[in-house]
Amino acid sequence: MPDLPTPQDAAEAALFSECWDAVLSYADLCTAGSTAATELATEAFSLGMREAREAEAAVRGAGRRTARLPRIPLLLTAVRVTAADWETQGLGHRLDPDLRLWLNSDKAARYTGPPLQRPIALRGLRDLQPADAELLWLAEVESLPLPVVARRLGLDPATVGDELAQVRGLFRDRSHRNHLDMPMDAQCRSYARLLDAVTRSTSGETPEDLSRHLARCQQCAEAAACLRLHGGGLPAALAGGVIGWGGLAYLERRRRAAEVRLGAGRPPALESGPPNPGAHKAKVVRNGLLVAAVLVSLLALAVSMMPGDDMKNGAAKPGISTEGEPVSNPTSSVPDATSRAPGSAKTPGTPTGNPSESTGAQNSDPEPQGTSSAGAEDPEPSESAPPACRVEYSLVNQWPDGFQAEVTVTTTEALDDWRVTWSFKDGQKVTQMWDGDFTQSGAKVTATAADYNRSVPADGSLSVGFLASWQSRNAPAYDFTLNGRECVKS
Repeated sequence: MPDLPTPQDAAEAALFSECWDAVLSYADLCTAGSTAATELATEAFSLGMREAREAEAAVRGAGRRTARLPRIPLLLTAVRVTAADWETQGLGHRLDPDLRLWLNSDKAARYTGPPLQRPIALRGLRDLQPADAELLWLAEVESLPLPVVARRLGLDPATVGDELAQVRGLFRDRSHRNHLDMPMDAQCRSYARLLDAVTRSTSGETPEDLSRHLARCQQCAEAAACLRLHGGGLPAALAGGVIGWGGLAYLERRRRAAEVRLGAGRPPALESGPPNPGAHKAKVVRNGLLVAAVLVSLLALAVSMMPGDDMKNGAAKPGISTEGEPVSNPTSSVPDATSRAPGSAKTPGTPTGNPSESTGAQNSDPEPQGTSSAGAEDPEPSESAPPACRVEYSLVNQWPDGFQAEVTVTTTEALDDWRVTWSFKDGQKVTQMWDGDFTQSGAKVTATAADYNRSVPADGSLSVGFLASWQSRNAPAYDFTLNGRECVKS
């Protein structure tokens, strides 16, 4: 007679069901192909579950709570740790080139170095009670509606909003204390009291000298993002400070996935049947659905998580990322959860941060964001053709060495496919894009449709969002075209 499932088995199966799509979404950001993403997510889930069981055993043995991350951040950290282990084992060619650069930089050491020097958001979340930390993460980063959060955590839907407000305040208090505990120079110490007062204010005004200091000091900028609760910056502060590399991209993905679940996003072109190996990976992640091939691997993983089974990748080196660092101006609007439009595998062994050098077209996996294959360009129309579109370029957020922006194009004609181009004046470089693939040659950026958003009706709109770097100036993009025809700026 087969062994009956234990309560622990049932609990872990439920956890798998709740958290797998989040783990796969981040693994997809970290890898150079859909196959690698599934394998990374599977290994990381096993590692995260083992760490969770060990933490719970330690709590039972000690009879008191020990600081640990909520379930989803714990599993996302396991993805990053497993990716670092892949890099050490010579499997780095399966990872995103920018992640490889980050894993081999000094920035990653913040997540494994002295506790007082780790990101403030990471320390603040670990300091909360487990139930409070779960509530904060699900509502702020996973973008789940409060009734859904209440149902998942067993809370009263009528009071969950008030509880979330109290937890935000607790997180702010922990972050303020952790900021003061960090080693800091005399200048940072002199601004600490002013920073506390300014972030408590709802006016949104930051004194000029403090603003200049935040633009230069990463430590104080991180603190400002965690301390200001009313400016919308908390989700980005949590995602960037806890996840590390790819935090903003993950945040955008989770928000878009939540929109799809609520019926606000575009439905996938194909929601059933076996996956097309060349299909865009974002279609899988944004809809939070697992196609048949992935379901097979999930069932195998569910079996592997039973107590007593061996787990792969038991040891790994954690990594980190500056991509999710908070903005220098905490009053600016915060980006939605960034998602690299995942896709085809990048050429192994080319860890370069320049998207224009990617050669994903040589591989059979769907193209990752930033590595769109170069196809034949549409013929340019005659110069006398009237404008076929209107375009709006929006700067969503900006920090000392990077920014997030969105391009929205309204077309007068129905489209079966689209290609949008623009140019930058100040040497800006696109590093990640969602809702499209991109290439960049010098100042010119070309964004092409993803599999799920190629068709646009007449008088309809298409949009892409992206992250990019900048240095001395960050002038808006210009010279927009849609399928080779000039666009008029709104």
